[in-house]
Amino acid sequence: IVGSKNSYNIKALPGFKPSKPVVFCGLYPLDANDYAGLKDSLNKLKLNDSSFTFENESSVALGLGYRCGFLGLLHLEIIQERLKREFGLDLVVTPPSVVYEINGTDNKQTLLHNPADWPEQTKVKEVKEPWIKATIFSPDNYLGSIMQLCTDKRGIQNNINYTGNRVMLEYLLPLNEVIFDFHDKLKSLSKGYASFDYEILDYRPGKLDKVNILVNGENVESLSFISHKDKAVYRGRLICNKLKESIPKQLFKIAIQAAIGSKIIARETIGSLRKD
Repeated sequence: IVGSKNSYNIKALPGFKPSKPVVFCGLYPLDANDYAGLKDSLNKLKLNDSSFTFENESSVALGLGYRCGFLGLLHLEIIQERLKREFGLDLVVTPPSVVYEINGTDNKQTLLHNPADWPEQTKVKEVKEPWIKATIFSPDNYLGSIMQLCTDKRGIQNNINYTGNRVMLEYLLPLNEVIFDFHDKLKSLSKGYASFDYEILDYRPGKLDKVNILVNGENVESLSFISHKDKAVYRGRLICNKLKESIPKQLFKIAIQAAIGSKIIARETIGSLRKD
């Protein structure tokens, strides 16, 4: 504290920075009447968790909701579970996404929190995605499987150290590849023995595109996501298959498509109900 004891000119200690959310997803009430209750619940959680952020968002398919920011996947799961247990809310959670840096053809740099705000492709000069330094501890007999997993996730090996029969791996990974199923696959491959920790490094250019999901020709913006071009077809097919299993049959055929711009990269069709 600078000055007299009654002075309020307080300087923060060097090295401390305000926490910034790195993972974002949409929270929508299953029942539209719970929207006001969701707002009150989020405000109460914000009182004892300053790292949690939220703002209003609306979707044609899901209605009114909130775009929420989290420090990581565990933070997301904790908030989601607290809303369910403490406030009795049934929620629809959109797929998590990260913050991207977009350099436009007009040389302006913008931060993209929501895939719905993706600009026209002709106006995009370069897209950068956040990368992390991941540290993985595991018994050495699972080393081969873990290295293969990291390679499949576009990882770059940084370091490897042995301590007895345990190994410590350091990999550089794009955060976008980690937020979906990386942790689950890591636990499965190591039979639960591997531990995983990460820290944000920087933003790096990547071959990224926005994938739109179309149901019966209508674009469902809340299901759109940003993916690496090499993984877009796989993830598009995965979502189309899930939607085919989830959406009930109608009196007519329904086409479910994944598209990049005007190009269809995956398709599933829900058959119509029979007369009998």
